[in-house]
Amino acid sequence: MPALTHPTFTRRTAVQAGAVGLLGLGLGELNVLRAARNPRAKSVIYVFLSGGLAQHESFDPKPDAPDVIRGEFGTIATRTPGLRVTEHLPKLAACSDKWAVVRSLTHKSNDHSLAHHIMLTGRGDAPVGFNPSKPQPTDHPSLAAVAGAVTQSRNNLPPAIVLPDKIVHNTGRVLPGQFAGAMGRAHDPWVLEASAFEPNAYGAFPEYEFDHQQRPFDAKRKAFTIPDLSLPQGVDGARFGGRLDVLKHLDAQRRALDMAASAGPFDRSRADAVSLLTDARVRAAFDLNRASPRDLDRYGRNAFGWSVLTAARLVEAGVNLVQVNLGNNESWDTHGNAFPHLKDKLLPPTDRALSALLTDLEQRGRLDDTLIVMASEFGRTPRISTLSQFYKGPGRDHWGAVQSVWLAGGGVRGGRVLGSSDKTGGHPATDPQTPENFAATIYSALGLSKTAAWVDAENRPHHLYHADPMPVG
Repeated sequence: MPALTHPTFTRRTAVQAGAVGLLGLGLGELNVLRAARNPRAKSVIYVFLSGGLAQHESFDPKPDAPDVIRGEFGTIATRTPGLRVTEHLPKLAACSDKWAVVRSLTHKSNDHSLAHHIMLTGRGDAPVGFNPSKPQPTDHPSLAAVAGAVTQSRNNLPPAIVLPDKIVHNTGRVLPGQFAGAMGRAHDPWVLEASAFEPNAYGAFPEYEFDHQQRPFDAKRKAFTIPDLSLPQGVDGARFGGRLDVLKHLDAQRRALDMAASAGPFDRSRADAVSLLTDARVRAAFDLNRASPRDLDRYGRNAFGWSVLTAARLVEAGVNLVQVNLGNNESWDTHGNAFPHLKDKLLPPTDRALSALLTDLEQRGRLDDTLIVMASEFGRTPRISTLSQFYKGPGRDHWGAVQSVWLAGGGVRGGRVLGSSDKTGGHPATDPQTPENFAATIYSALGLSKTAAWVDAENRPHHLYHADPMPVG
């Protein structure tokens, strides 16, 4: 019987493995209960609108309500008889047969921090030790973290990725609910930051960048900063003993890592990290300079379009769940000056990017296998108000009692409306849905069994499902 030996690594392999630090990842110390994915499992693109999309100014207008509730926008018909949306979503209106809307999702928080935690984790309760000022190790794990832990990777790629940035308030406060929380930091989702944090500017830079209070600012961001998927600085030809072409050796290095991982308890997340760093498909997905002009024009040459286009390419490359944060710094927090900013800055790039995504996935034969969901941390108040000390024009405040959730693909039956809000758009009138129903819809689309579980930092199992999926199929 051969003697047992420790796996050995070359210095090059060790340096490559250490490249995981570029992406802010720790080492996985715990196993998780991985559920067998259904052979018909789908991918998910979760579009998150930080700040709170106004249901009245999007998918649940109230054209017959008084002015103080109806707001300034008109409505337009869609391809679905009887379904009307705001006049500023014409491209989505034209393809409503491909999407559905839930008008009755509800939870109890009007606070940005807790509501972010609720809708990013799919859990309506505040965890023990919740701190609205910063993420805590006792937080519920995010949907992206859970998907990354319990779904099987494909093509050696991470199962879940978040882009183009973390959600950060203009004060620099990082919103809770985005990370692994009780699962342990080793399971924090992969956040690939392509969008520089700019505390004084919001929206889809460069052409749709704005400030909520209409203060002057210097528009600095002109394009995505393509994430550094290369080797660490200094690990070049000289470090390898000569001016070598690094990319020519990546496949061999990845094979070396695979052999090292199979030879012993080498942390698999390191090998996955190197796969992400070196996989040609991932590099291509982020290299917008290589995208066709036609695709860039269809999706929009702005941060929203770039983000959604990248998500489509990552799903095609084999990532199971991609969370797309459309608008950092709570861009959708329209307390004031809401109507010009929604009309001119927020709705147009969203309408363009989402409609392009539907067309693109359908043309590539991927729409049936890709669930797309779009939600915010909450909706907006039924009544318009004005915070005159900050804003010249009116807007709406935070409102967790009801919001509209948009869904398409992945078995969603298009042209449907699930649930309704009351005549003021303030509370669910029929078929209320919860964040737990929302999360179950995502888990179901990923092909996860109702017996699936994740394991916390104390090695205790926790159920994924806390409700049934929303009946949108």
